[in-house]
Amino acid sequence: MVTEAQMTPELLAKFGPLRAYQSGERLDTSVDPDRIVKTHCCFCGQQCGIQLKVKGNSVIGFEPWTDFPFNKGMLCPKGIRRYLQNSHHDRLTAAHFRDPTRPDGFRAVPYTNAIARVASEIQRIQSTYGNDAFGVLGGASMTTEKCYLLGKFARVCLKTRYIDYNGRLCMVSAGVGNKKAFGIDRAGNPTSDIPLADVIWIGGANVAECAPITTSYIWEARENGARIINVDPRITPLARTCDLVLPIKPGRDAALYAGILHLMIENDWLDHDFIENHTVGFDVVAASVKDWNPRKTAEVTGIAEKAIRQAAEWWGTAKTSYLMHARGMEQHSHGVINVLSAINIVLASGRIGRPGCGYSTITGQGNGQGGREHGQKADQLPGARDIENPEHRKHIAAIWDIREEELPHAGVDCYELLRKVETGEIRGLLCWSFNPFVSLPDSDFVRRMLEKLEFFVCIDFFLSETCRFADVILPGSQHEEDEGTVCSTEGRVIKINKAVDPPGDAKPDWRILQDIAQALGREHGFTFENPRAIFEELRRASAGGIADYSGITYEKIESRYGVFWPCPATDRDGKPIDHPGTPRLFEPGSWNPVAKGAGPFYFPDGKAHFNVASYAPPTEDVDADYPVILTTGRTVNMFLSGNQTRRIGPLVDQYPDPLLELHPVLAQKHGIVDKDWVTVESRRGALTVQCQVVTTIRPDVVFVPYHWGGAKSVNRVTISAQDPISKIPEYKVCAVRICKAEEPEYTKRLESQQ
Repeated sequence: MVTEAQMTPELLAKFGPLRAYQSGERLDTSVDPDRIVKTHCCFCGQQCGIQLKVKGNSVIGFEPWTDFPFNKGMLCPKGIRRYLQNSHHDRLTAAHFRDPTRPDGFRAVPYTNAIARVASEIQRIQSTYGNDAFGVLGGASMTTEKCYLLGKFARVCLKTRYIDYNGRLCMVSAGVGNKKAFGIDRAGNPTSDIPLADVIWIGGANVAECAPITTSYIWEARENGARIINVDPRITPLARTCDLVLPIKPGRDAALYAGILHLMIENDWLDHDFIENHTVGFDVVAASVKDWNPRKTAEVTGIAEKAIRQAAEWWGTAKTSYLMHARGMEQHSHGVINVLSAINIVLASGRIGRPGCGYSTITGQGNGQGGREHGQKADQLPGARDIENPEHRKHIAAIWDIREEELPHAGVDCYELLRKVETGEIRGLLCWSFNPFVSLPDSDFVRRMLEKLEFFVCIDFFLSETCRFADVILPGSQHEEDEGTVCSTEGRVIKINKAVDPPGDAKPDWRILQDIAQALGREHGFTFENPRAIFEELRRASAGGIADYSGITYEKIESRYGVFWPCPATDRDGKPIDHPGTPRLFEPGSWNPVAKGAGPFYFPDGKAHFNVASYAPPTEDVDADYPVILTTGRTVNMFLSGNQTRRIGPLVDQYPDPLLELHPVLAQKHGIVDKDWVTVESRRGALTVQCQVVTTIRPDVVFVPYHWGGAKSVNRVTISAQDPISKIPEYKVCAVRICKAEEPEYTKRLESQQ
């Protein structure tokens, strides 16, 4: 087998992470554990409960945690194998400096030397170019304590406004849409409401592969007689069991929902009492969809008129209903508009804020919800406060013991942050648990920006594709090596419990930040002894905010299997209370610090807001030169950029390399058969992968998953167009052309060396 030292960059991106697995090494799981630790999966936003089996300082297996109410012991393929990463030989156990003289490009150094160099480079760059010349990128799979501390670190220690996080690539369109419609950014219902619904509408969510355990709730609803509607350009595994599939042309979601609302109005499938008493703006929205008759809707969306009428009737006449969506309708240059258009049909039905009636967004990352609530988002402060709101700024400044005027103002999204590297405004960057070289669109641009930085430091526990550009790498902690909280897709705050210690010089990430602050001589506010101490400050910082955690304690979380926020510590008169949390938002009389009893929605008048959601086509539509639509997504066995899951052998076996899905009609047109190599080319770059000819995709669309880097990264092709409000990139649609190709040279070289 070829060694890593002999590999080209392309081969490293493809095969480097599999070293321990390919050599046939396995953990011995036949031994009895020393202890069992109740915690949660480290992957998607479902955050399933799991019990890790620990022997010495290694996680050697797992047991189902049947008492945890969300997954009740069930786990997906990633969950049952997540423990295999803990003892992987690729684990970073020492700090590293870039060293071009070495075959792998890095050399191990003492941790204290690495911290000293990071501090020295921060001081040099900021003293030369100003505080804002150093930026920070965070991740949404870290605990909420770490996310909170990173936001504070950027704004108090570094005094920079340039901080953002990889949740920008995930749920920001949903968050903006939720705030515009409801005044709050959180899923409105617990998943236990799903089986109570008569109709379930799934928009752009490959639930069975991306949130597998949620599938069981949908199947339970189906067994109870519910009708399931699925909107997706692919017939995904869950869609095969649905009652109605709407195979939408990517990027046309707002048109579909406008057409559904048009039919609801035409047939009077409306809750007039709810609209009159609990919403504003309906008449303007009704006028905006007047022209969206079924024929026009069908022409734009590519969905049969009969199917559109059927979907509208089922949704409009239901007694209870539940609408959920995910990245399929959010990762667009009009993602916020898509979200608002879906919310409009929920509000028009009046079916929200009661059992079996609601609306949720499916969180992709492990802490995608909590990761943005408490301060690492460019425009947000802890408690989901607005960084430009004077009162919000004063509250947080007081908690952080700084003057309000010292608190930086809003920065920019993570992609714009890299554009500021291009202009020279940002010279240094700290990246923590984020792999932008694989995750961001137009990766050739990302590569050039990472290479241009004067200084780049990464904190991670595996050497990601992005880490290979770093000047310094600091070894952080894995999920099971620290404690803290995360917030699941349903708004449940849960507890991550430590199972083992970090190996070697690896450190809990929050300690690394504090060590940098101390080395800079800016340790004031960064002397926490443990995550609990960080959480206690977070509770005070969030008090009175929309995302109020002040009534949540570690003990309450563990005794109640999680607590749904908002959960205040005092009532409206300031008296201490033991609040139970808020599983279902928008119920009459539920806690609401904004409306204060005026109504259930988070606006001063307590009413929900209809929003005009005018359809516009994708930024880059097909034409004669690029006649095919490319869309991207996930597979059941891989997670995000693959930095973790591509190191777990059984998951790699299941889906070792990206495959291009295309319809037989499109394949025949180009002389392509199953397993052929195919080149996908856009105006930005090209990708050559093997294909899978399937009948479960639209004939005008091709699909490639995004979990691979290097020569197999689909983001070499994707477009960097962004939603003007949320700034999410348009991963779900760009124009490409395809052609049959030869097997790439780098795969041939690897085969000859094995």
